[in-house]
Amino acid sequence: MAGILSIQPEPIIDDRQCNLKKIHQFIEKNRYKKLDLVVLPEFFLTGISKNYTSDPEPIVNSGAINYLSELAKKYNTNIVCGSIVTKDNDGKVYNMTSVLDRSGKVVAQYRKIHLFKYLGGNENMEIAEGREVVVAELDFAKVGLSICFDIKYPLHYKKLIQKGAEIIVSPSAWGYLTDNILEGKNMTELFRALNITRAAESLVYFITSNLTGRSDLLEFIGNSMITSPLGVVVQNAECTEGAIWADIDLDKVRELKVSYPIADID
Repeated sequence: MAGILSIQPEPIIDDRQCNLKKIHQFIEKNRYKKLDLVVLPEFFLTGISKNYTSDPEPIVNSGAINYLSELAKKYNTNIVCGSIVTKDNDGKVYNMTSVLDRSGKVVAQYRKIHLFKYLGGNENMEIAEGREVVVAELDFAKVGLSICFDIKYPLHYKKLIQKGAEIIVSPSAWGYLTDNILEGKNMTELFRALNITRAAESLVYFITSNLTGRSDLLEFIGNSMITSPLGVVVQNAECTEGAIWADIDLDKVRELKVSYPIADID
């Protein structure tokens, strides 16, 4: 069994210290639970504004990652650090998640591959595409990494389970344009369906951490979810700011991988 905490904040636009403190508060509130993994959303640090890529975090000595590293040590937990706009050593800006182990060490980094560049999206105008599919090997499980719009690409998840992923995380900033309120219901139903599908087709626990609230561009739908390998929604945060927790059965995942070796089936 493993304790999973998925945090669903309403970020304050461009207020990094406030947003980091929110994460600390949610972990602190759940400190008496078993915490093997904490998952944060995409763009949790800054929210999304018209200038959300203008001040990227450095790849080395990032203030945000240093702060989260201290939390990992304090609460003896692994952390998937949502996603942060980061300037890499190659000079390019990436939408990147880092994974911290219980000692606060960065043990994996994933640069978002499938940028939201369709249906009016322009993420690719500011951010470079990642190239590598990444699975983080932690002390309790192998965790496959994805970010938000990756969820629309099933072959990404096929590659993750072929690399041994037992849990897949999806830090997200899933929402709809603020001037199209009628789209909200459809986007929520689609998001829930994709979570269930990706969990069941991959035979993994699928952990989504999404934003809630509103920016000047988007209304976020929340609905952070912990979904079982049989497609059962174990926890759903719905639309409110908060956190969800579940004690998941990884033995079930490992049994399913033997009895139904989906990673080897084309």
